Amino acid sequence: MMKELKEIRDDQIRIIGEGESKNPLPRNVRIILLSILGIAVIGVIILLCSDHKEEEVIELKQPEPALFEPVRLPKPVKPQWIGKEVDSLATGFTEIRDTLINDIPIRIYIPHNAEMSLHIGRIDKTDTSIVYVAQAADVRADNGGIVGAFVLNGEPIAWGLSKKGFCASINGKVTVGVADNTCLFEEATVSGGYFFRQYPLVKDGQVIDNEPKGKSIRRAICDRQGEIFMVETGTTESFHDFAQALADLGVNQAVYLVGSSAYGWAVDEYDTTHEFGEDSYYTGRRRMPKNTSYIVWRRK
Repeated sequence: MMKELKEIRDDQIRIIGEGESKNPLPRNVRIILLSILGIAVIGVIILLCSDHKEEEVIELKQPEPALFEPVRLPKPVKPQWIGKEVDSLATGFTEIRDTLINDIPIRIYIPHNAEMSLHIGRIDKTDTSIVYVAQAADVRADNGGIVGAFVLNGEPIAWGLSKKGFCASINGKVTVGVADNTCLFEEATVSGGYFFRQYPLVKDGQVIDNEPKGKSIRRAICDRQGEIFMVETGTTESFHDFAQALADLGVNQAVYLVGSSAYGWAVDEYDTTHEFGEDSYYTGRRRMPKNTSYIVWRRK
């Protein structure tokens, strides 16, 4: 009996001792836990690296400053109504504004209380009704005819689609646009209006590239938010750079006017005449082509 109790006591003591000692996890469980922990650590590292890489990519999108070839980003010009408000009963004149677009000096001519028409041949410089004159369509080098479709006071003078830009003045409304076909040619013919074609520069705010290369003083007639005005560069520019400057100015539609040394003038609100180009045709130093055409704004 004493022997049995002793065996039981020894067994109880032995069991209690084994319960108090820490029983280590099986080897395969420890391997799994360590693997999960390792994967988690790797995932955190990859996430941190990807975030850092994304930041680097964002930073690289901006041009890095350079000493000898600095990157100059063009300053965007917010479209705005550039013409001043003028009493409709006031005497017509041309508002003249100077600005700088993409390092290109731009002079803007905004006619007020005036109507646009076309003219062929020499213009009377003493005509006080005129507030702006600039050469409109090109003249053919082979036969001296007008390049592209042209309507003068309802009379078709020339036909053709060599240039897709157009400008029409019908019943006092001026339309500038770019299209292969437009009903405005026929409408100008029927209603006694005016129509001519020239190089397209801007259509719906987008630049249109032209074939002629080289640089020259550039001019254009533009439509921005329904306001019609003319533009001239103060420096010689390519067609592309000129068109880009007009687009950055916020112009919706733009059609070329003869540039280079072509003669013209504008009369401001103080009745001062501002000439541009060379007046060699008017001084007799050069012979004016028979079909030289002009866009003319006259006081209403």
